[in-house]
Amino acid sequence: MGMNDTPSGERVHIGFFGRRNVGKSSLVNCVTGQELSVVSEVRGTTTDPVYKSMELLPMGPVMIMDTPGFDDEGSLGELRIKKTKQILNKTDVAVLVVDAQDGMTSCDMQLLTLFREKEIPYIIAVNKSDLIQEAERTIEPPDASYKDGWKPVYVSARCNENIQMLKERIAALPVTEDKSCRVVGDLVHLLDVIVLVVPIDSAAPKGRLILPQQQTIRDILEAGAVSVAVRESELAQTLDKLGEKPALVITDSQVFEEVAAVVPTEIPLTSFSILMARYKGLLTAAVQGVAAIDRLRDGDRILIAEGCTHHRQCDDIGTVKIPRFLKKYTGKELVIETSSGMGFPEDLTPYAMVIHCGGCMLNEREVRRRMKCALEEGVPITNYGIAIAHMKGILARSIEIFPDLKKLLKEEK
Repeated sequence: MGMNDTPSGERVHIGFFGRRNVGKSSLVNCVTGQELSVVSEVRGTTTDPVYKSMELLPMGPVMIMDTPGFDDEGSLGELRIKKTKQILNKTDVAVLVVDAQDGMTSCDMQLLTLFREKEIPYIIAVNKSDLIQEAERTIEPPDASYKDGWKPVYVSARCNENIQMLKERIAALPVTEDKSCRVVGDLVHLLDVIVLVVPIDSAAPKGRLILPQQQTIRDILEAGAVSVAVRESELAQTLDKLGEKPALVITDSQVFEEVAAVVPTEIPLTSFSILMARYKGLLTAAVQGVAAIDRLRDGDRILIAEGCTHHRQCDDIGTVKIPRFLKKYTGKELVIETSSGMGFPEDLTPYAMVIHCGGCMLNEREVRRRMKCALEEGVPITNYGIAIAHMKGILARSIEIFPDLKKLLKEEK
């Protein structure tokens, strides 16, 4: 997979933040080498986030995010500030853009405080430095706690001054998430045969595989193992023709029950969704949280959350299939609510539980933030694959490849 093909959820997200008219968009254009954002002398020109995928070495594939001014005014301004705060939730690295003539303002300090609260590595870019003297380039930290790593970069988007230095300093910032985790590559060995069950139905995208399936196949190939993709309708015949037992069967969660009935119990079985939960850091919490399904009562509100905003098909898993599974399994009259993209609610307390998608379109920081929000508010959270496996009575089997989680499941019971 080339740098340009790297999915958004796999890229380091770099956000440019600051007040209106400090030159955030101009700096983004300089860093990306494109006229990506509209630039104007009018305050508040950037009204919505702007995204650009690129490569920034040695960091690798990144997503550059230009944001509205954090000092925006009026009712629309409040909405834009809210959107900027949402972007902070998925920001791996932050760039605070400060006006050289104004220096650090209270608004800038608010942003610095947010960076530190959310443990986001950051750098300060002092823009419009061509308008001040060299001797005036003396922005000092507000107090001693900021001194470590306090090295503002004085830049000028207008004169293209120190842009390369800024890029190098951004790329050198530490990214806190553990990028060593694999989708499945650490669970398989050289020349293992892995069978992937991929339904092709009305809800499947036309002419392509969904992202978790693509990522799983790529990871299997990188491990030197062999992937065999098959529909559920041909699974039994495929297993008969293989000539040897596969090391692992990975299925789409929607056909978990059918696949479990076909795959002999001695063959390990799991789902793409469960693997994605582990990859994004949600799996342990998801296994712990799934038991909440058994405690649901009439009138309970359930949030089904998706990280993407895809066009929903007639038999969509999030809005149709999982609600149907829940009703059949619990026998309760539940209130099902959905969210998509970045529209994850700030207050989760009205919900009895959250059932999240695999999160393939979200970066790890955003998935972990959502998990943390739920746990801090005492709301159980699980994901599609874990929930379906639980309701179909095959959860223990589906996590056998993770011995620690199987032990945890027994403790929960």
